Amino acid sequence: MSGIPVNTRPLDGAAPALQAPPGATDCHIHLYLPGYQAQPGGPPIPELATVEDYRQVQRRLSLERVVVTQSNAYQCDNSALLDALSQLGPETARGVAVVTPDTPDHELEAWHARGVRGARIMQLPGGAVKIDRMLDVERRIRSLGWHLMVQFNGRHLDDYRDELRRIEGDYIIDHIGKFMDPVPADDPRVDELLRLLDRGNAWFKICAGYEASLEGGPHYADVGAVARRVIEHAPERILWGSNWPHVGVPRSQYPDDAEQLDLLVEWASPDVRHKILVDNPAALYGFGAA
Repeated sequence: MSGIPVNTRPLDGAAPALQAPPGATDCHIHLYLPGYQAQPGGPPIPELATVEDYRQVQRRLSLERVVVTQSNAYQCDNSALLDALSQLGPETARGVAVVTPDTPDHELEAWHARGVRGARIMQLPGGAVKIDRMLDVERRIRSLGWHLMVQFNGRHLDDYRDELRRIEGDYIIDHIGKFMDPVPADDPRVDELLRLLDRGNAWFKICAGYEASLEGGPHYADVGAVARRVIEHAPERILWGSNWPHVGVPRSQYPDDAEQLDLLVEWASPDVRHKILVDNPAALYGFGAA
């Protein structure tokens, strides 16, 4: 036994108002599987979150595809991620792993065959690989066509802008820029986000606004103002993720997954929602590719 509590969070509930189109993709979840322990340097695992648990959430939201992100709890041990990808299957699942500058080529190639398509950079407490090693990691994954998933406090964007501009491949600016605390939509750092997107290799993920919002749900108006501006500016570069199972906040603050999806009704038109949920992730992750 792992000693980690089993899942007790609710997995079902009312369906979202948004009717997800075929091929809709959740581009950011975490899984905590039996038999895999938290590693030194990472946060503890509060409870299990299995593939079968997530499949219930997936059915409720009518989502077909998913991207599993390596949890901070597992640090550089991607074993649980690879196990999850095997369970989910290559037709509908991709992964974002933790890669270091020293990860051997043969491991990267094996992970690619299992569905990994990105490397996580986490410039926040608990992150296994931070921005100081980001460009070295990017050089390691470039030949595989992988992207970087980069998360940082958007209020410190000026500290990271030059490094982000040096990335040659694709990369994702995660969690709505994660401004802690939220900033107005006309903040100069939001202007800079738009300039980064205009360079053509950056993507922007609408995900986990509840982690930074001070106004709270269900509308998250403070982070929503930034989300709306970025979506309007670059609809072809936007992704969406649920961030399930939400362990970055206390259980009392877990959001409702249907409400998280329904934010797209407020923030994007039907045509743009199709780009966000289907077209954009298919382009970045190769869903449906021969």
